[in-house]
Amino acid sequence: MFGFGTLLYVTLLLLNAVAILNEERFLARIGWARNSAELYGDTESVKAKLINLISAVRTLMRIPLIATNVVVIVYALVLG
Repeated sequence: MFGFGTLLYVTLLLLNAVAILNEERFLARIGWARNSAELYGDTESVKAKLINLISAVRTLMRIPLIATNVVVIVYALVLG
């Protein structure tokens, strides 16, 4: 069933997915690199805000995501 724990797992997986996006290999190829929004002076569009959000998640959430992943893995191993 869909519960609070499942919602936490999905949120963790989505944050992990955003955190591992490589800016040079993937984001620059589709035009979502951080410097592409700054070059055109476009800071108010939805695309620029998403680029800033991805950059912030990659920068600020790196250490908390590692700790959270370790806790979830240990929880899954111990309690199944």
